[in-house]
Amino acid sequence: MRALIQRVSHASVRVEERIVGAIERGLLVLLGVGRADGEAQVRTLVEKIVHLRIFEDEAGKMNRSLLDVRGELLVVSQFTLYADVRRGRRPSFTDAAPPSIAEPLCERFKEIAASYGLIVAAGVFGAHMDVELVNDGPVTIWLDTDALQ
Repeated sequence: MRALIQRVSHASVRVEERIVGAIERGLLVLLGVGRADGEAQVRTLVEKIVHLRIFEDEAGKMNRSLLDVRGELLVVSQFTLYADVRRGRRPSFTDAAPPSIAEPLCERFKEIAASYGLIVAAGVFGAHMDVELVNDGPVTIWLDTDALQ
């Protein structure tokens, strides 16, 4: 699994001009699922994200996690994180999981994150979404479970 996480002061996602998910201070997670991903990758990624110390403490150092600051999570599925642009100019997405695999794993990601007591909002799987955010910092981090093992 891959995630591009952004620390935000607020973020929202719209589908057909309607806000379907919104958060205040927390993390926007753009989430991609690969063909070989399963429960282990979901758990690894959630665990890393909720405990990642990227929020500032009283001294201004990145020393607090999403759990420490009681932040919120906005999860947006994004298969384009698996774009392969090594050949030609048109991206290939053959490494992205098909919807029948990806959608249940995105749902599982949200369930596990919510089990930590977090407010978890989300986009709509497979929909065209407009995402608005205010990146706090800016802080943007790329995570790939293949590199976390």
